[in-house]
Amino acid sequence: MTDFQVEKQLVLAYYKALEEAAVENLPAVLDEYCSADLTWHSFYPFDQFCSCKSVATEFWQPLRQSLTGMQRRMDVFFAGQNSLAMEKDVWVVSMGHLMGLFDKAWLGITPTGKLAFLRYCAFHRVVDGQIVETAMYFDIPHLMVQAGKSPFQSQSAAHLVQPGPQTHTGLMFKDAQVEEGQRTLSVINAMISDLGQWDNKLSLEEELAQTWHDDMIWWGPEGIGATYTIERYAKQHSGPFRAGFTDRSKTNHICRLAEGEFGGFFGYPNFTARPTGGFMGLPAYDKPCEFRVIDIYRRDKDKLAENWVFIDILYFLKQQGIDLLAHD
Repeated sequence: MTDFQVEKQLVLAYYKALEEAAVENLPAVLDEYCSADLTWHSFYPFDQFCSCKSVATEFWQPLRQSLTGMQRRMDVFFAGQNSLAMEKDVWVVSMGHLMGLFDKAWLGITPTGKLAFLRYCAFHRVVDGQIVETAMYFDIPHLMVQAGKSPFQSQSAAHLVQPGPQTHTGLMFKDAQVEEGQRTLSVINAMISDLGQWDNKLSLEEELAQTWHDDMIWWGPEGIGATYTIERYAKQHSGPFRAGFTDRSKTNHICRLAEGEFGGFFGYPNFTARPTGGFMGLPAYDKPCEFRVIDIYRRDKDKLAENWVFIDILYFLKQQGIDLLAHD
């Protein structure tokens, strides 16, 4: 069994310190747990930072001031070696919600004084006892909706406060058997291979059935929504998405890993594609757009059962001249 305990315990200690430290002491927390030249990939309007000081002062301090009594409510926690890297660095992944009382404006979003959830996922690369790289993606449009805003005209599926895994097995504080993670990674790789063959002779439902259970759940972001079963996923997201884009590039993942029955990846960007019109009710656009994406999967036996998806919808729109934060 591969041992990821050192890396897991470091990230858990980091999370505890972020939650318990006074706001003014957050820069010291990042100094303790992160490399001074931490690379931090994120969503618009934060994009990318290259120092732990910037992450502390421009992200964590304003967010902690806005979400009073913030708690991290994790649904998934696992670790593994990056299957795409020669050096096989260890990454620790967590997913869930940051919850608090929305008491102060954040990114110009009007506070409610009520309970609010910021859905997030984070990948942390740990080297020599420090976090040296992080991808932290979060669903800002969902927070806008909780604040009473309606940033999108319509969405093809339903967005809710999304639950964790149906099996309640996502928190792997102890290390899982290596073979189980290898099985999960194999299915994820097969699914990615299927995505690259949009011109095959199978129907969309037949293609999906190769790697997905019939009763799969796709937990998509605000603006798209979640959908249940292959038939509805094809109708409510995958089909409209494929119809709405052309000139899709190959995937460009920075990290892809799995532990136990859970796995995932992220890219910055994952891929580019040119909008041909219709997706999210938007007209055609003549330039390729970047998609920053995190995907987390749960495998059940030999197929995928659940998928939590984080897409930088705000950045996708901004590339087309639409800035939802500027109009909040």
